[in-house]
Amino acid sequence: MALELVFLGRLEDLAGSSGRAVPFAPSLAAVIAALEPDLSAAVKEPRIRYAVNGTLVQGDVELREGDEVAFLPPVSGG
Repeated sequence: MALELVFLGRLEDLAGSSGRAVPFAPSLAAVIAALEPDLSAAVKEPRIRYAVNGTLVQGDVELREGDEVAFLPPVSGG
């Protein structure tokens, strides 16, 4: 089974789409390491937040098959 990745904001532009299915990886760090170099660097920026199945997480977390991982850049506007 795969993982579903979701990219929002400028990360969507870097990824080339708002989401993609990827082969299972056991941790968030492993998912990030498998991304293209530019995208991997962008999602490692300190202001990027991560959500797994709709719940914000911090640091490296274990993943389960079928999880959805979202990469959330800061939101601005007014």
